[in-house]
Amino acid sequence: MAERSEPPVRAFEGIKSIEDRNTFVGLTYDKLDITASIDRVRSPKAGAVVAFVGMTRDNFEGKPVSTLEYTTYTPLALRTLSTIVTSLKSTNSGSLHSISVTHRLGIVPIGEDSIVITLSTSHRAEGWRIAEECLELVKDKVEVWKREWFVDGGVWRANRDGGKGVPVEEAEDFKEAGGVPVEYLEQEDR
Repeated sequence: MAERSEPPVRAFEGIKSIEDRNTFVGLTYDKLDITASIDRVRSPKAGAVVAFVGMTRDNFEGKPVSTLEYTTYTPLALRTLSTIVTSLKSTNSGSLHSISVTHRLGIVPIGEDSIVITLSTSHRAEGWRIAEECLELVKDKVEVWKREWFVDGGVWRANRDGGKGVPVEEAEDFKEAGGVPVEYLEQEDR
């Protein structure tokens, strides 16, 4: 089994408000605080607060997973997260009152939370729709990569469902390791 590296020096932690006080993004190595995320998006105009919490499960395609490890190029990931939530706020301006997306980095053990998306909307149906759209955009566009650790080694993959991945030991010679450009793998998180 490949050895796990220690998490790099923490470059950015916490939640950052962007453009207005009702739009938030964050990257952190700390455990995620769901209650704080819900409180952050509460609005007297809202009839619903929707929360999605993604967590590390104990298997992937029938293989036992021991842990996940997330890495990123922080400035780029924050910029992409900001673009996503700003765009969602703009295209749903009549109904989306506040939105917050926080992604955890580093090692995330089985059963712990890796992403929290919360938002407040005028009505619940639009809240569910916008939360789903947000999650799909984050998985598709944000520069966060994960290393899944199995009993027999690790696999790098983009932070998407169903991606094949590249064995960790092959990643150094591979131009893109599960969506992770080699230059990002060689750098510490910033």
